Amino acid sequence: MTRILSLWCPNWPITTWRRKNAAGPDLSSPAERGRGTARRVVEGATAHSEPSRAPSTAIAVPLPRCTGEEKSRPFALIQSEAGTRKLAAVDRTAAALGLFAGQKAADAAALVSELDCADYDPEGDAAALEVLCDWCVRFSPAVAVDGLDGLFLDITGVSHLWAGEAAMAADLVARLAANGIPARAAVADTAGAAWALARFGDKRVVIVPPRGQAEALRPLPIAALRLDPAATAQLPRLGLTRIGKIMDQPRAALARRFGMGLMLRVDQALGGLEEALAFRRPPTPWFERLAFAEPISALEDLERVTDDILAAMAQRLTARGQGARRFILTFHRLDGRAHSLTVGLSRPGRTPAPVARLLKPKLGEIDPGFGIEVATLCAEAVETLAERQSRLDADAEALAQEGVAALVDRLTARLGEGRVFRSLPVQSHVPERAVRRGEALAELTEGWDPDKPRPVRLFRQPEPIEAMALLPDNPPSRFQWRGRMHTVTRAEGPERIGDEWWRRPLDQVSSDRVRDYYRVEDADGARFWIFRAGLYGGETQPRWWLHGLFA
Repeated sequence: MTRILSLWCPNWPITTWRRKNAAGPDLSSPAERGRGTARRVVEGATAHSEPSRAPSTAIAVPLPRCTGEEKSRPFALIQSEAGTRKLAAVDRTAAALGLFAGQKAADAAALVSELDCADYDPEGDAAALEVLCDWCVRFSPAVAVDGLDGLFLDITGVSHLWAGEAAMAADLVARLAANGIPARAAVADTAGAAWALARFGDKRVVIVPPRGQAEALRPLPIAALRLDPAATAQLPRLGLTRIGKIMDQPRAALARRFGMGLMLRVDQALGGLEEALAFRRPPTPWFERLAFAEPISALEDLERVTDDILAAMAQRLTARGQGARRFILTFHRLDGRAHSLTVGLSRPGRTPAPVARLLKPKLGEIDPGFGIEVATLCAEAVETLAERQSRLDADAEALAQEGVAALVDRLTARLGEGRVFRSLPVQSHVPERAVRRGEALAELTEGWDPDKPRPVRLFRQPEPIEAMALLPDNPPSRFQWRGRMHTVTRAEGPERIGDEWWRRPLDQVSSDRVRDYYRVEDADGARFWIFRAGLYGGETQPRWWLHGLFA
């Protein structure tokens, strides 16, 4: 059963601004505020225009509690909308004085003369939320941004690492609060129910038992259904002020009067209809986590952690008879930054030692900063791993395959994913169409024709050359390629390859597309695959091309 954690950071613009401007606002003059002019109040406000740098320390530096700051002076963020400057967000002190988002800045300044202001930066807030999204990977590999001030975490199969959902949610909220980010969290079967309870629940952390979202949602206001403003304003006029009252009404009558949008939200909240979430990574239950009592930074400690977390993952995979093709090891630093290492296997595997041999050479790339407090491991492309019985008389081929697989894995780890491949034959007469890239250990469904050898390096596009032949149908005696003259000492051919006329209209079929291929060797021993396109006596003069190189 899917379990979703909704995290809500109320007043996120104010929170991010205070974190970027820890020194506090530089007070603007009452005269300026009286004219409704908001100016940047500290030098740090420049970070609003550079969101890629400012949020990087969003989780790093513990700041004073926002509540204490809010009690000092009222504060608001201002944006221009249709030529009018309005409040985009207000802190708690300003809200207590009657200010609210959407209010004209001039009216707000008239009501509260000591109001401090700064420019609203939605791009910076969105970037900071994405940083928070990446930071939450330590809790679950599947994290999605929810609007402008929240996140969704798919915690299915990972909450046991915190001894339960309640402990996990409480730890998440406590860590954010310790870093000056007020937050609320709720866990439920559906994203809709979790969203509603995170924002309208009676506690900072709400855990709804499996299949208990209907009872939990009944006392909540209809605003918890994420309806459009028109429906949210119209429903209370009919006495439908709580979700429970909507659940007790006939569906047909509600759908006829308010449209299917209302029923869609109800079904999504109750679990009658699935809701797609755009996770930054695909959700997976194959997730392991190691937390340390003291931050680590030594390379030996990183290697030991790699062995331990791979062993924990291998134990789970073995118990389910599964193997994975890709492992992502992430080290989470104290300052909130994370560094991930990814390795892939050519075949599904779960044995820790081969994966560790691929990961450990990359551990030197890790910058531990002030220390690493958490390590997480995700297994992707998990599939059933067929068990093989070891036999004394049939191990030779299997061992050879295992050796090749290990070599492919090491080459892939060093050169990069997709750099190691195998050329597979395709049914086509044209050489450039007769081959395709396949997985390095892919099985050959059909073999290559030994009577038609092909070069080990085939150019994607043949390159034109200048060639001289004694007779029209003879191989060239000399040719010039890339500015260098080659004298041919040996030659084989021709191998005539006609055009695939069925791929084009009949009026475009021509003898100019007929190719006569020759395998030639020059005086230095280099071997080339060249061809003459066209026939003598045709409409156009034949031309020579170089198409590949033999070993």
